[in-house]
Amino acid sequence: MPRPAGKPPLSSATAEFGARVRRRRAQLGLSQEALADTCELHWTYIGQVERGQRNISLHNIIRIAEALQIDPGRLVQGLASTT
Repeated sequence: MPRPAGKPPLSSATAEFGARVRRRRAQLGLSQEALADTCELHWTYIGQVERGQRNISLHNIIRIAEALQIDPGRLVQGLASTT
């Protein structure tokens, strides 16, 4: 039986932000759990961020960027809001 489709991304911006987080996490060889532990967030939250299902706060963008050893601006550069 096919798996039901999950919750869609909130916007193209959240989807792209999440993809950037996922790519950087993979470059560092981190699991979602390891990233979550480093930023003191829950691993399910990291999964939702990576799928674009969270409208993430500035505070958490900075926490995730620090854990990914990347400037927060690189995670958000060029993203456009969509309505």
